[in-house]
Amino acid sequence: MQVRPAEAAEIDHLARLWHDTWHGSHASLAPPELVRLRTLPNFRDRLAAMLPNISVVGPAGTPLGFCAIRGDELYQLFVSFEAHGAGVAAALIADAAARLAARGVELAWLACAVGNARAVRFYEKSGWRNAGRFVMFSETSNGPFPKDQWRFEKRLGAP
Repeated sequence: MQVRPAEAAEIDHLARLWHDTWHGSHASLAPPELVRLRTLPNFRDRLAAMLPNISVVGPAGTPLGFCAIRGDELYQLFVSFEAHGAGVAAALIADAAARLAARGVELAWLACAVGNARAVRFYEKSGWRNAGRFVMFSETSNGPFPKDQWRFEKRLGAP
């Protein structure tokens, strides 16, 4: 499965994918105040800001999933519901780990919504370990929003 850099022309499609999958998998785990702030424009603005760090899988213009890295973090990983079970997430998480390792990151981490059992199974299957709970400040249009998360970590090999 080919992973490639996201293109600026794909931001609207990716924003819809992120919005729909976040609301379908996270809204029930998040406080109502955060759910209200997770609008399509919010996802679009956040994607535009991180575009150089986003990789995608799928056809040009209509990717099936994306991942973004930030510092030593696998910052976002979302796959359309239609592509669940097709290997898209596995390709993206492997790519993110490789990109982080190429940056010299030895211990990568990611945040997972507390209660997201499907994600937990996937991360553990992919070699990440749950390092415990912490409070993460999510980006919103109203400023940082505190939310309990699980921190998953993975030791990366030398590039």
